[in-house]
Amino acid sequence: MSNIGLTAPGPVRILFVCNLNMMRSPTAERLFASVPGLEVKSAGVDPAAATPIRAEIIEWADLIFVMERRQQRIMEHDFPEAAQGKKIVNLRIPDRYGFMDPALIAALLEKVAPHLSSRP
Repeated sequence: MSNIGLTAPGPVRILFVCNLNMMRSPTAERLFASVPGLEVKSAGVDPAAATPIRAEIIEWADLIFVMERRQQRIMEHDFPEAAQGKKIVNLRIPDRYGFMDPALIAALLEKVAPHLSSRP
């Protein structure tokens, strides 16, 4: 995917988190990987996730986007030391989209972009 017209004040390490790391967070990873100044990864909180969340990936991130409050609660419960002090943003994107769904892409662009432009 080509650059989506954003630029980060980077370098900024961003982690996108959903449940299974199969639809929402991989879409976000692919979408924002082309943004200059960003390093992007994705993971899921469920044990069956394609890339399960780990303390190391939470520690790596400067900014974490979760799709639902549930993912933030799980990270804070299962990895309290790694999550402590991390900026975690709930995007409030429900689990009803397929991978690279145009409606999901639109929601991600709308909800993530303001957080990138407002970083110090």
